[in-house]
Amino acid sequence: MKTIFLASLFGSALLAASPAPAVGLTIAVVAPDAGPLAILGQQVRDGARVAAEANGDTIVEIPEGCDEKDGDGIAKAILSANAVAAVGFLCTEGLSAALPALSEAKVPAITLSVRSGILMEDALKKKWPLFRLAPGPKAEADKAVEVITRDWKSAPFALIDDGTIHARELVEAIRLRLEEVGMKAAFVDTYRPAQEQQLTLVRRLAKTGVTHVFVGGDRTDVAVIARDAAAEKAPLALLGGEALVGADPTVPMTDGVEAIALPDYQSLPAGEPVAKAMLARDIVAEGYVLPAHAAVIALAAAAAEGGDLAEKLAAGRFDTAVGPLAFGADHELSANPYQLLVWKDGAFVPAGTTPESE
Repeated sequence: MKTIFLASLFGSALLAASPAPAVGLTIAVVAPDAGPLAILGQQVRDGARVAAEANGDTIVEIPEGCDEKDGDGIAKAILSANAVAAVGFLCTEGLSAALPALSEAKVPAITLSVRSGILMEDALKKKWPLFRLAPGPKAEADKAVEVITRDWKSAPFALIDDGTIHARELVEAIRLRLEEVGMKAAFVDTYRPAQEQQLTLVRRLAKTGVTHVFVGGDRTDVAVIARDAAAEKAPLALLGGEALVGADPTVPMTDGVEAIALPDYQSLPAGEPVAKAMLARDIVAEGYVLPAHAAVIALAAAAAEGGDLAEKLAAGRFDTAVGPLAFGADHELSANPYQLLVWKDGAFVPAGTTPESE
């Protein structure tokens, strides 16, 4: 009786967020099953399998070796399985090589990870049915500019980076976009990363009179800057990018530090019931679990409408465990998945919220 109840509860939670799906789809799940990315591949398989089982669909697991040589093999495996679509693709190499054959067979592919702008440009130009559930290459800067123009309009601010390629390009993109709308940083600089203390940097920032700082750097550096700013009684509001959501640093983060990053979907209203149902099956809904689940739910709902699957996927809006899901004409997510998060009581949470009490 207990088993039947759990199964009923589980199925209800997983299907509540989607319209009546088509039954009997075969969906390929392409993800690493060996090496350092195997743990991420398992997240993809877990999420996709749970969604497929709830819908009565079938999952075909296809290993992804993250090597261009795998492209032909991946495409052949997908087509041999008579899969109507493929999800996963954590690496650019296999996806890029497999797309021509998938396009010819009209099999749409949803990548959960690949962020290459060039690949998506090629896909659009060649009309490959590629959809990206991961953020596009400009999404992080777009969200940062949105937040800064909304919240810092009357505040003197600084833009600093740690000199790495990604951080430098991110800060430069933000600077140029802000200047286009008449917001010029009072201080722009590159700091020396991985230091035990950043007192000199904090004092330089304070001397310029800025009150808000966007930091293109990693979590540990931002934690050090926040700690030293508090010690110097320098009222600096710090905002960083996705790099702030990483492994726990040796220096604790200070409450109030903000980050532009993807939220923890399992803690959001759409994801929480699905995550709880998964936990009953000893599946922790972290990483790619809920995005993979969402991709399969969207495919099933699109297929239920009949007709060309890629066209229905491009035109539809689907309720999923990661929230409403829709793609634009460029096959990117129509809504920027990045959110403004704030560090509160040991975790980054969406701004304006507090962690759920245990």
